[in-house]
Amino acid sequence: MQYVRGMSQPAKSSRTPAAPDAPESAAGSRAAAQRLKMRRELAAAAMELFSTKGYEATTVDEVAAAAGVARRTFFRHFRSKEEAIFPDHDDTLIRAEAVLNAAPPHEHPLDTVCRGIKEVMKMYAARPEISVARYKLTREVPTLREAEIASVARYERLFTRYLLGHFDEHAHHDTGNDDPLLAEVAASAVVTAHNHVLRRWLRSGGQGDVETQLDHAFAIVRRTFGTGIGAGRTLAPEPAAATASTHGEVLVTVARTDAPLDEVMRTIEEALRDR
Repeated sequence: MQYVRGMSQPAKSSRTPAAPDAPESAAGSRAAAQRLKMRRELAAAAMELFSTKGYEATTVDEVAAAAGVARRTFFRHFRSKEEAIFPDHDDTLIRAEAVLNAAPPHEHPLDTVCRGIKEVMKMYAARPEISVARYKLTREVPTLREAEIASVARYERLFTRYLLGHFDEHAHHDTGNDDPLLAEVAASAVVTAHNHVLRRWLRSGGQGDVETQLDHAFAIVRRTFGTGIGAGRTLAPEPAAATASTHGEVLVTVARTDAPLDEVMRTIEEALRDR
């Protein structure tokens, strides 16, 4: 997979961005903060009711009343009670897009995308007790799980557009146009790595060094997709390699996923004979 700078396609957002050179006013900042505060209060009220009364049995009117606002106020912030359980995704998506747009020229696009998805982890880590409770709730309510999946898809689309905007069109000489596929697979890999670490962290009750775990997962993605896909389309498969430990009955085998099985087995047999 090869990339170039200077081909970036601006990612679309659900909001209309302000003019680049127009500083955000103090009033605008206060309004945004108040909006986010109200969304979080409504979400906290909704989650409390969903947990105690049950998701299906809880109405929008009850959520609004628990938050101390009118029904119309609820619908100014959320289109449905499903949305109320995820109050921060809209703002987090905008922050992730801002990371992409401000990326330094020398940074590999996959590293940029990994920094972008970290905004999502920051959102969850900022309120671990609520994040853990929300995770448990989404496991029990299929409707909420579907809403969560829809949110994940928005990040994947954002990152796919970004990666596609950094391909070198002259680097590929095959007859088909694989760039959209490669961009989508790489973006999906980043999001999948993030979600794997996030779920593990949530299952542990929000404990542990999630930043280190995330960096480890991203390093795997970077090694796999940073150069591997592009090379895999033009180079012959590399032979398998195996080494046997001299301190125990352990054999470590390294092989490409497209290496023939008989070649892998032959390499393992040779390594065992050489012990």
